[in-house]
Amino acid sequence: MKNELQTPATVTLQEAFWYWLKLGFISFGGPAGQIAIMHADLVEKRRWISEHRFLHALNYCMLLPGPEATQLAVYIGWLMHRTWGGIIAGTLFVLPSLLILIGLSWVYVVFGNTPAVAGLLFGIKPAVVAIVLAAAWRIGSRSLKNGLLAGIAVAAFVAITFLDLPFPLIVLSAGAIGLLGGRLVPAKFHLGGGHASAGKASYGPALIDDHTPTPAHARFSWTKLAIVSVAGIALGGIVWAVLAALFGASSPLVQMGWFFTKAAMLTFGGAYAVLPYVYQGAVEHFQWVTPAQMIDGLALGETTPGPLIMIVAFVGYVGAWTKAVFGTDALLLAGIAGASTATFFTFLPSFIFILAGGPMVESTRGNIKLTAPLTAISAAVVGVIVSLAVFFAEHVFRLDRPINEWDFLSMAIAAAAAIALLRYKVGTITLIGACALIGLVVS
Repeated sequence: MKNELQTPATVTLQEAFWYWLKLGFISFGGPAGQIAIMHADLVEKRRWISEHRFLHALNYCMLLPGPEATQLAVYIGWLMHRTWGGIIAGTLFVLPSLLILIGLSWVYVVFGNTPAVAGLLFGIKPAVVAIVLAAAWRIGSRSLKNGLLAGIAVAAFVAITFLDLPFPLIVLSAGAIGLLGGRLVPAKFHLGGGHASAGKASYGPALIDDHTPTPAHARFSWTKLAIVSVAGIALGGIVWAVLAALFGASSPLVQMGWFFTKAAMLTFGGAYAVLPYVYQGAVEHFQWVTPAQMIDGLALGETTPGPLIMIVAFVGYVGAWTKAVFGTDALLLAGIAGASTATFFTFLPSFIFILAGGPMVESTRGNIKLTAPLTAISAAVVGVIVSLAVFFAEHVFRLDRPINEWDFLSMAIAAAAAIALLRYKVGTITLIGACALIGLVVS
């Protein structure tokens, strides 16, 4: 007896609104966990979209800079309910995380030096070192399939760690190597597999099924592409110009707008890949946060739902608070403005990519593949992430001091956390909770 499931009833925008809001509060586990949640909900249980259409959208999001899980939510929301559906899906995917991080950032800057909070952070910081190393291992095991790609990863590590080259230059160089290598030795840059080759299970008829005709709003036209692109760029330009007019071009809020727009365009390979660039700008160039605060921000970002790149909200909050952009009597308002500015300019490009490029993707279903330049960039990202782990380890373990001042207790916590992550597959939230408790006890 074959599948007797009926096609789901049409989903209203109001029903979709409540789903995306709920997802924003439960989307723990980084991009892999968030995509798994959406697949389980939208493909298997609710059957709003078929497996094939879901994976096709995901493949496009994997090719883009920016948080792929957020972009996938925007894509599905747009496909189901036009432009407003995409805007609602993406905004609600991010908004809970922003609000939670604003609250946590306030607690951090006001109470961060109290013994209890300091104890919790003492345990969490070594866990962050282990989490970043585990991310490098996971990405490397998928990306470094041959000696050439491993060599690109090593070169990227040396370039950013010892030569202090800027992250954008490393990304562009890796892309150029991939472009050349794809022509000379294409087999080295063709990894195969990926999301497109995932299983093709059937969970019953879906609302947007494999053979459902492309909706009218999702049909490609150059005019639509131009209108949406110009509108999105204009929106960002207007907000940036208003900030510049109100506070001056040298204001931290204006600097954040431009800096985080650039960061958003460089987020190939996930948030861990762009964090060294954020560090270079936020810590070394603009001095919005200190190295220790950057580590603390990543720790807070790991404990909240939503994309990990939401650490930019913490950077924006602390930076605007530290610089007192509205004066010393309005530090809370400054922090909220900084977090909101960083988040807006980080995620705006993702909305533009999906709302403008989605129709093109729908018109070419089945033809989206990873290119050789992106394969090389993925390899370079591994080296960059390892450099990030080295940076964190140096500060958390106090490796820049004499050996008798090294923090061996933090090293032990980090080693145990790495084993828990890689050997026993312990979840990130569980791990951070356990390490925070250890830190509170021993501090």
